[in-house]
Amino acid sequence: SKKGHCPMTPENLSLINQSFSIQASNFDSPTLQFSKADYLNHVLEAVSPAKSDLVLEVAAGTAACGRTFSPAVKTVVCLDATLPMLEAGKAAADKSGLTNLIFEKGFAEDLPFLSRSFDLVMSRLAFHHFSAPVKAFEEMVRVLKPEGRLIMIDMEASPEPDRAARDEIERMRDPSHVSNLTKDDMEMLFESEGLSIEHSDTVRIEQHLESWMGLTRTPPETEKAIRGRMEAELSGGPKTGFAPYRKEDEICFEQRWVLTIGRKSA
Repeated sequence: SKKGHCPMTPENLSLINQSFSIQASNFDSPTLQFSKADYLNHVLEAVSPAKSDLVLEVAAGTAACGRTFSPAVKTVVCLDATLPMLEAGKAAADKSGLTNLIFEKGFAEDLPFLSRSFDLVMSRLAFHHFSAPVKAFEEMVRVLKPEGRLIMIDMEASPEPDRAARDEIERMRDPSHVSNLTKDDMEMLFESEGLSIEHSDTVRIEQHLESWMGLTRTPPETEKAIRGRMEAELSGGPKTGFAPYRKEDEICFEQRWVLTIGRKSA
């Protein structure tokens, strides 16, 4: 049952809209790691959906995940708060001849669907943007059918004591970032809603600092400050939480993407 429903918009909505309107044009660029086809195929394989499944992708962005699932399921509804992201996703779906996707503007914290509507509900690299992650998760569970599955993919927080430093730099680069969750935080969301975790894995994704900052078109002064902090750590200075390293004259770091699949009880 829905817990004390009142319409809710994310506190950082204007920051989300601002950030992702900028990112929409190159969010799926093959030079960036965010839409690696091999990772998306790994997710599809891990979930192994049924052809009859009705799927909801929450905070879908350009629906990279939804478009990957599209040929394997009945219908994918892609919901996001930012219109330019959805428009870019729809254009990409149309170009690929995918006809079973529906694009819907809305908020993760207040999903515009009846309870028990979807076989699969998924979210990819979105929870670190949510100002109310528990509320968003509750909503995702609410619209899931009994015995349906919830798929969550997000970056894992850096271990203490460097977690706060990393979140601070993430916000410098993208002001719509709120905070990365730990693996325990993620599992607690599933457990608190009574979902049984059926699959969990962590994949390390290499990021290049320059293209990572390029995606959000980080202003030059901020770019310089972030690069300075990475270089300071490489010279033995304060930790950033990114554990940067040099590779062919570039500064790189790894993100740990956690995939968790949980099942709702009957």
